[in-house]
Amino acid sequence: MEGIREEEALGGLEAGSLPSKPSNSNSNSNGHIGIGNTSTDTSGPHHHHKPLSRHGRTAHSLSAASLRKKSDVTLLTKIPCLGLRNLLINLQEIFFNTKLFFLFPFVVVAFVFFFLNLNQGWIFAVSLVGLVPLAERLSFLTEQLALYTGPTIGGLLNATCGNATELIIALFALHKGQIEVVKWSLLGSVLSNLLLVLGTSLFAGGIKHLRRPQIFDKKQSDIGIGLLFVAGLCHLLILVYGYGYASTETDFFPSNQLEMSRVCSIFMLVVYGMHLFFQLKTHSQLFDLEEGDDGNDAVDEEEQPVLTWWSAFAWLVFMTVLVAVLSEFIVNTIEEASQYWGLSVSFTSIILLPIVGNAAEHAGAVMFAVKSKLDITLGVALGSATQIAMFVVPLSVIVAWIMGVDMDLDFKLMETGSLLMTILVTAMVLQDGTSNYMKGAILLFCYVVIAVCFLAVRSPTLGMIPDGNLRTSLSTWRSLSA
Repeated sequence: MEGIREEEALGGLEAGSLPSKPSNSNSNSNGHIGIGNTSTDTSGPHHHHKPLSRHGRTAHSLSAASLRKKSDVTLLTKIPCLGLRNLLINLQEIFFNTKLFFLFPFVVVAFVFFFLNLNQGWIFAVSLVGLVPLAERLSFLTEQLALYTGPTIGGLLNATCGNATELIIALFALHKGQIEVVKWSLLGSVLSNLLLVLGTSLFAGGIKHLRRPQIFDKKQSDIGIGLLFVAGLCHLLILVYGYGYASTETDFFPSNQLEMSRVCSIFMLVVYGMHLFFQLKTHSQLFDLEEGDDGNDAVDEEEQPVLTWWSAFAWLVFMTVLVAVLSEFIVNTIEEASQYWGLSVSFTSIILLPIVGNAAEHAGAVMFAVKSKLDITLGVALGSATQIAMFVVPLSVIVAWIMGVDMDLDFKLMETGSLLMTILVTAMVLQDGTSNYMKGAILLFCYVVIAVCFLAVRSPTLGMIPDGNLRTSLSTWRSLSA
């Protein structure tokens, strides 16, 4: 029996997956076996890959983990063909250990609609829904890689890849020269996290715990709010600079909004890098997340890798390619889809795109709030908003600079005003370290008001050509004015 178990363990590694139950054998004589070893015995001298400790995981990864379920591979282990058996185990871990597996058919439907050249509005819709499970799988695969790297590198991977979907969409939109879509979608992600996600979470948690206020650690929220104020200040100064001082020439400072935006973006990236060092190294104890024992040990089990390093890496590349293709579908069809559904492009980019694209992490944040784990909920909402505002937005400006596209930090008056007021309202709601359903309702009402305003917006400048000059779509303008 021991020989059979050892053969199954070796076969699983060769196929790129790990056995669901680790063997009792402590054999580790083969050099490559240690890469996929799931044994929890840390006493031996050859144990090089310890599972990621709790403080190496971010709230975003914990939120995504709440949507996963344990894979039952009992029947698959009875398949006589070793290669087929381990391939099927691998596929089950990737596609069926998530509660969102029923959304994977939308990915296939998006490709079918595209190749059949069907209505652009439906291509946009199914591509957007198809991104939901892919975004969760990106988080899962990133965490699998992080389990082999230790808490610091693993925490860095989780912290920087939490909003990979938004970054990929932004890069494709920049490649197409659609600067306004980039700005609107990134602004919408920040507003969605601070008002919709946080508001829904606080409201649901407050209703669940109606008789007592929920308490959270203010130290984390203070850091996140401070970084958001830095981002808001940069956007405000660029806006004001464009109105009053953009034409002023000096020997020491940039002479226009574009150059000033690039300078501010560099400083924003430096500040975000300092934040990661602060979070992962010098003050990691402030960001430790205790999930607690509530009878659901799915998150704890995820700390043991279920894929080998190379298998996780290969699947991560594959999923990233799928996200990139669907992102291109979305960028190419967003204007036509907006016309088809009778919506403005600004509303589609700021409201619909972030709601559907971030649905997985939104659901996880609400679930933790209902369980009265607001530290994780705040980590998801504030962490994602901070990463978008302080990392993805300035990185997009720098990448656009490299590509020769003139993207700046001027998000226009209503957009910048919405961002600043959102940060202020969020800061006021979180100032005392307690929560109730009324605070959640305030955030939700603010989001509804902003959504209604952008629903009424009709802009003729829906795109940008690669050299950065405004391009007015006459046909779109006529259809919107009709």
